[in-house]
Amino acid sequence: MIADALGRAIAFRISPDQAHELPQAILLLEQLPDVPTWVVADRGYTSHAFREHVWSLRARSAIPSKSNKAPLACPDWIYNNRNVVERLWARLKEWRAVATRYEKTVSSYMGILCLAATLDWLKN
Repeated sequence: MIADALGRAIAFRISPDQAHELPQAILLLEQLPDVPTWVVADRGYTSHAFREHVWSLRARSAIPSKSNKAPLACPDWIYNNRNVVERLWARLKEWRAVATRYEKTVSSYMGILCLAATLDWLKN
């Protein structure tokens, strides 16, 4: 999911089955109309290829390195804003259908996510 600075959903994709979200993140960044100043993500997105993609967009990445890798510069003052996405997910998961994923198909689950995100936009 991509959120704006106010914590509202801009775009999201659903990864198939148990696949990692990293390939979806690259596709999400390509959907953005404007180049972001910062791309903030957690340690799960630590990948040289993903960082290269962020740099190719002329954006800065605030992704801390994993504990078994060499440390990279990740400014704390911008990384602390990652909780904006975590709070957004918490608000969306107040919807029982989002939290438990009752829907069997991706398209119906995406519809529930779109509805929950739209109502979240209207509330904020």
